[in-house]
Amino acid sequence: MSAPRTQPIALECHHSTPGSVSTPTWHRLRDALLALIDSLGNNRKRPCRLPAEREMIARFSTTRITLRDALTQLEGEGRIYRENRRGWFIAPSRLHYDLLAGLAFHDMVESQQRQASTLLLSASTVPAPLHIARRLWLSEGSAVQRIVRVRAIDGRRVLYVEHHLRPDCFPGILDFDLAQHSLTALYRHEYAIRIARVDYELGSTIFGGPAGEALHATPGTAAQRITRINRDQNGRVVDCDDEYWRHDAIELALSAVPRGG
Repeated sequence: MSAPRTQPIALECHHSTPGSVSTPTWHRLRDALLALIDSLGNNRKRPCRLPAEREMIARFSTTRITLRDALTQLEGEGRIYRENRRGWFIAPSRLHYDLLAGLAFHDMVESQQRQASTLLLSASTVPAPLHIARRLWLSEGSAVQRIVRVRAIDGRRVLYVEHHLRPDCFPGILDFDLAQHSLTALYRHEYAIRIARVDYELGSTIFGGPAGEALHATPGTAAQRITRINRDQNGRVVDCDDEYWRHDAIELALSAVPRGG
């Protein structure tokens, strides 16, 4: 979607005076870009493409460097995002991710009146690398079931996730249609396993390699990493997940009762 054609908008350049602090040009351009976002309608559930960079340079009478500075600032704030070879987009509203709710991806998304979809990239039995073996209380090189999927919200790819499962807990699970079935539901209905405890590790990283390619993310784009280690009703570690989210796609929530007074 392109913005309507208008005359170039000149950004006033204020020079500092003694005792004052000048505002950087990219900051004023950022405000102009926010006005452009509002003018495009800003559908908060569907991605909307910004004009091409060359068009915005002409529209705002600015330079490529200044424009990139302003766009990068808005990207860091989660207002816009880039896709490789496709340009800049307005970020839809964030998904509310309650870490304690224990909802499957599709249930979480659809409970917020959004549309969820899953693409299965691979499902196979592989030797466990050391960090996975330690999480699952196995020896390095032990067989584990590895499932790699891409999840989308309203058609936009936002999550790359690698699951590693203990084969002794889930024999035959790779024979199911793992693009259509929730692992949580399969655990419960096919294996009588209920996830009773989850240990989380949260961190930030950048996209690159398979995760970035799968989500069409520009290399170096910020990502939110969520690692989960799941235990069943008997306290046994049964699987672990590594989730890589576009950072603008989710807001994390957690409610807890503090210990002590």
